[in-house]
Amino acid sequence: MANLTFTLRSGRRVGVTTLGDAAAERVVVFCHPAPGSSVFDPDPDESADRGVHIVALDRPGYGSSDPWPFGTWPSIARAADDIAEYVRDMKRFEAPIGVVRPPKIGIAGWSAGGRVALAVAARHPDLVDRVAVIATPAPNEQVPWIPPELQKLSDELGTQPADAALSRLSGMLQGQADAVLAADGEGAVPLDLLGAGPVDEAALRRRGLHDRLGRMLIDAFRQGPVGVAGDILSYTARPWGFDPKDVQAKTLIIAGQADPIAGQPHAAWYQKAIPDARMETVPGAGHLVVAQTWGTVLAHLAPAEKS
Repeated sequence: MANLTFTLRSGRRVGVTTLGDAAAERVVVFCHPAPGSSVFDPDPDESADRGVHIVALDRPGYGSSDPWPFGTWPSIARAADDIAEYVRDMKRFEAPIGVVRPPKIGIAGWSAGGRVALAVAARHPDLVDRVAVIATPAPNEQVPWIPPELQKLSDELGTQPADAALSRLSGMLQGQADAVLAADGEGAVPLDLLGAGPVDEAALRRRGLHDRLGRMLIDAFRQGPVGVAGDILSYTARPWGFDPKDVQAKTLIIAGQADPIAGQPHAAWYQKAIPDARMETVPGAGHLVVAQTWGTVLAHLAPAEKS
């Protein structure tokens, strides 16, 4: 579970997990995948050694965060605004005594979280100076990746009221939640829900990664499938609510060369769409490339002063 909760001005509660150095001046936000939650640390050694304060928020319906309010359509933009509200409050009131937090932060997102990270940067340019997008699929109409029958379903759900669409999709995803919650957390959690496949075997040999991913999935489904249902609707059924070309922050795009979900073509689309972006493709890596490149991500988001 998240190690604290924060109440937004709307009264909705969000779960927050903090990592790294709580006394560090540099703040880095990490946006989790779908399904996912804030409890996942891609590489605890890198997080501890980089001299940054890392925060992650559970999106609505995941972990310790309240679900979307009744009648509210799930939205990437709204999830981004939740992060912005928390970070502004944190920078004002939660820094340790004697620590002055710089006005801007770095933000990273893995898979579905990459869209949220970009939305924060696009909608709150005063808050973000650096972004990292890791293994994030491009819009389906630009780089097709969603099976046609599933996109057809999403298009249909997009015409329905929010609660009807959420209820229907949650019912279809209940089997995923049941499978995860029935697992023991040690080896039975189905990591294919995160896009992990044979190509990720090398990544999964990293110390503790399998267990950390399993704990994240169990936390993700503590409220059932409503969190992942909301995420899916937010990026497949209606417009995203922001334009990547509005991201002015210095952006790093990372893709696993062997990622069957969001490989090089997706990263190339983002590199072209975002004004100040560069791309790194990791040979032989799959969708779990975030664990293999977390040090690179943090170096980009919190560069040494001499750079």
